[in-house]
Formats: sequence, structure tokens, C-alpha cells
Amino acid sequence: MNGPNPPLFSVLTAVWNRAATIGPAVASLTAQSCGDYEHVVQDAGSTDGTLAILAASTDPRMKLISAPDLGIYDGLNRAMARSSGQIIGLLHSDDFYAHPGVLEQVARRFEESGADAVYGDLDYVSAADPARIVRRWRSGGFTPAALRRGWMPPHPALFLKRSVIERWGDYDISYRIAADYDAVLRYFGTGSVTAAYLPEVLVKMRLGGASNRSLGRIIQKSREDYRALRANRVGGIGTLLCKNLRKVAQFTGRA
Repeated sequence: MNGPNPPLFSVLTAVWNRAATIGPAVASLTAQSCGDYEHVVQDAGSTDGTLAILAASTDPRMKLISAPDLGIYDGLNRAMARSSGQIIGLLHSDDFYAHPGVLEQVARRFEESGADAVYGDLDYVSAADPARIVRRWRSGGFTPAALRRGWMPPHPALFLKRSVIERWGDYDISYRIAADYDAVLRYFGTGSVTAAYLPEVLVKMRLGGASNRSLGRIIQKSREDYRALRANRVGGIGTLLCKNLRKVAQFTGRA
């Protein structure tokens, strides 16, 4: 959907039954100093009050649809199909932007670098106390060699030019948990995407999301990560081990 004057940013949110956190997520977006965005929200048929919270918004930049989907990645693909912005970013329903200047600084970094992608850092915070940082994800610079050593930018802190997704595809929904990792490997490993690092925290994520809420989900994610590595010919078990070791360093502050 491409109008004559598309917004600079399309911020995509796929949500289902997140009444406790969707309000702060949306508030962190409306507080942004850069207002040149659309917020494309794909609700999967929430029944807990999420829809009422979203529907109460009077912001004309929100584009809300509620319909059953096949999971978060299918929801994000549907939101992407309805979007029109030049730069695509994500705002998960459990996350919030770290400060009001995030979009402004990302836009400036795109302009300065000419890159296809801009990414930053992320803090995992306590679900009960979002002011308490539990894990710090510091991305560092991208190189193809780093990708083979398990590097990945924080998915919620990654912004992509629309042309990247149009050329290299959206999320492969055969992955239930690791479609974001598959997409990153596709874009950065085989897509020749140029990237610029913004060395500051852009997003804060509450612990307890889909990929880390139980041991079973963690095991499933590792299996899917390995499949994505092999499918994109970036690495194998060694890369997967390095990727998981990076998470340990994030807890210790040495990442």
C-alpha cells in the first residue's frame, strides 16, 4: 500500500492478549519526537481488553486490524503488507522505546550512513519492575565474520529500509520462534545488506517473551536457530554455541 506521500517509518506491532503491556508500548511510540510514522497494528483476536485499549487511541497514525492469524510472524507479515513507510521497525507488545528520541536518532543515522539497516542496543528488564535491567544486549559492529561467530542485532532494535524486505522476503512462518533469526541471516548473510550501528539502547524488552518463557521454548528456539543457520549457509553447531555464549556475556555485562 503505497500512497503519494508515504511516512518515513512504518512501526509494526503484532499483538494478542497483552492488555497489561500494550498501553506502555504504544505510549513510548506516541512520545517520540519524530512524528513521521504510521503504527500498523495486527491484533490476532484479543479477548482480554487489548482491543479496547488500542481502540481508545485517537491517533490517526494507528492502523488497527483484528483478525485470527498463524502466530506473531504471520501477524507481522500481515502488518508489513498493510504498511507504506520507507523504513520498517518493530514494536512488540511487551517492549517500549528507551527514550523519546529513538526514531529521530535512527532517521539521522540512516541519512548520515546511507545504509540499508540501522540497529542499536537493547536492555532486557524485569516484567514486574521495568526499571530494573536484567540483561544488557550490546550489539557492536557488524561483519560477515561476526555473523558466523553467532552475532545478531537485537531484533526489536533493528530498522530496515523497505527495499531490503521487498528484495529478500519477509518472515518464514515455518519457524515458530526463530523466524527473526532466519531473516537476519538472510539479509546480512546472503543479502549483502549494508548496516550502521547506533551504539545506544533503543528498546527495552520485558522478560518472559515467546522465545524465553520456558526451557522447552529455549530448546525449540535452539533447534530452529540451527535450521536457519544451515538453510542460509552461515554456519552450524559452532555458530549456534557461540550465539548462546553471547547471551551469557549479556548477563555479566561483558557482551
